[in-house]
Amino acid sequence: MAAHAANSGDENELEGVSATVSDAEDGNWVDRFAPAAWRPYLRLARVDRPIGTWLLLFPCWWSLTLAEVSIGHPYPNPWMLTLFAIGAIVMRGAGCAYNDYVDREYDARVERTASRPIPSGQVSPEAALIFAGALSLIGFLVLIQFNFFTIVLGIASLALVAIYPFMKRITYWPQAVLGLAFNWGALMGWAAVKGSLALPALLLYAGAVLWTIGYDTIYAHQDTDDDATLGLKSTALTFGEDTPFWIGSFYVGALLLWITAGFLAGTHLVFFFGVALVGLQMAWQVSTLDTSDPKNCLRRFRANRDVGAAIFLALLTDTLLSWWAGLS
Repeated sequence: MAAHAANSGDENELEGVSATVSDAEDGNWVDRFAPAAWRPYLRLARVDRPIGTWLLLFPCWWSLTLAEVSIGHPYPNPWMLTLFAIGAIVMRGAGCAYNDYVDREYDARVERTASRPIPSGQVSPEAALIFAGALSLIGFLVLIQFNFFTIVLGIASLALVAIYPFMKRITYWPQAVLGLAFNWGALMGWAAVKGSLALPALLLYAGAVLWTIGYDTIYAHQDTDDDATLGLKSTALTFGEDTPFWIGSFYVGALLLWITAGFLAGTHLVFFFGVALVGLQMAWQVSTLDTSDPKNCLRRFRANRDVGAAIFLALLTDTLLSWWAGLS
């Protein structure tokens, strides 16, 4: 797809520094290696900022692995892991493109988001919608590889995805809606294995929702001044100086729910040890958080990739050790 320049269509300007997105990591592979014509769309899909894909993917992998633990399998199905990975990449991209389309007028008035492809003119609103539709089609082709119950469950998530971008105009708790939508994979992984849902999956999902409210509140503190000026709402504005207390409370709730989910699914000591390590990492986030420093907030937000990876590795190790013990 061709990029749409904001003014004269000067390709040199789009390929230069001004075309990069402000909160992307310096030297990311999109800015360095991707073909110039692809870059605006890769940025629109947040490929240059992969943290969101990880945060979307890990609950899927947790749930899939937890379900395998519950039935005594030695490891999660590699094909299903791959399907969820592809699904997370394309559906996160589609969601971001749709979200940016809805928020394009607000993004143009916020310093951190003004450099995004739509408000900066790199991609037209119409092209963004077409791009979102194309990615959604790929996501649907991935979804239909699963059982019927999982397909229906996945389609049901679209209602939350559709309403989320509007929540910041309506409620001070848009992070809660994001949590409900973003962690749907914590239900789908279990359903992909079992063909149904059960209490461990529901508890895993509830804990992931609390986790998301916590980390996205940290993220939202980057924009509190702009949000207040524009009349937008967030938990960051609601909690204010009490943010560390609230985030800590959400994180504790998440840990307790994950421990309970693991216990009911039949996990072992190694999983609980992994959750304890995650608790230490979360404590670091809360104790060192400076909500007045956007860089501090962004670093702690991104650190939640480590939370997701640690929970997954704890569950994966649990399945392998349980299988090995059964052979001994």
